[in-house]
Amino acid sequence: MLFQPLIYAFIFVGVFMMVEGVYLAIYGRTLKREKKVNRRLALLQDGKDTEEVLGILRSEREGVEKNDRLPVIGPLIEMARHAAITITIPQVIMSLMGLIVVSFLLLRIFTSANWQIQIVVALVTGYAAFYIWLRGKAKKRISLFEEQLPDALDLMVRSLRVGHPMTAAVGIVAREMADPLGTEFGLIADEATYGMSVTEAMDRVAARVPVHDLKFLAIALNIQATSGGNLAEILDGLAKVIRARFKLFRKVRAITAEARWSGWFLSVFPVIALLLVQVVQPDYYDRVSDHPLFLPGAIVTFILLVVNVFFMRALVNIKV
Repeated sequence: MLFQPLIYAFIFVGVFMMVEGVYLAIYGRTLKREKKVNRRLALLQDGKDTEEVLGILRSEREGVEKNDRLPVIGPLIEMARHAAITITIPQVIMSLMGLIVVSFLLLRIFTSANWQIQIVVALVTGYAAFYIWLRGKAKKRISLFEEQLPDALDLMVRSLRVGHPMTAAVGIVAREMADPLGTEFGLIADEATYGMSVTEAMDRVAARVPVHDLKFLAIALNIQATSGGNLAEILDGLAKVIRARFKLFRKVRAITAEARWSGWFLSVFPVIALLLVQVVQPDYYDRVSDHPLFLPGAIVTFILLVVNVFFMRALVNIKV
């Protein structure tokens, strides 16, 4: 009975790793190819014209935006959009059903709980594993976008200072930068080519990619378009601010590294201690396991451990 929560945790980890394994098995070669060039350039190299590529990229990003407010499935579609993973509602439903079935089968094999509890745990495990996996992919892509943005601004500044128009500066970024930023700026360049203003195209990207610095860039372009000014100097200042913020953020992470590791150790140590007790002396809790307060006490202890994780994270998660 004491081992069942640990079995649930292992099943969750197994389902999570299964999602990653299936994804790499299907898209592994494509991912390796797209690391060399951005997706927009890869499509152009395959022989597609600019208008066709623009339609494909728009459908991939805007087609899922219409469905991200659906209950239960909406958050998954939103995370997939942020991670640039093209997925449809039927694919989401089929993936969830597969994960839930696998979780239920593992629970039937390795646990002795009744089937109602197994169904509930399978539903939670399948959905949570899929959501956390998508969230991790989205977070990784957004972090990379944030790191690429100062370099992209520097390219734009140099282009503007030698006399290129804004559309040409964006086009240079689209050609020179890798994904994820390269493809997103390529969308801006293509939309500007087919009649949309650069400011409007930038607003669409800023609404699609949850990066605060990108919103500042869109605001700067809008102000410059309406009021005038030296756009190169504005973008140069924005790049310096972003780099300074990254520098401060890394300094804060270095200062709080010991506290973060201490927090994780204090959170994980009780679980490790429980495992060691069960391995060294399996009958350690036999004398008190039949006491009426044993199960409520175990539940309260588990809840306090979970609350401890959130409190520790809040104490060391300093926003910059």
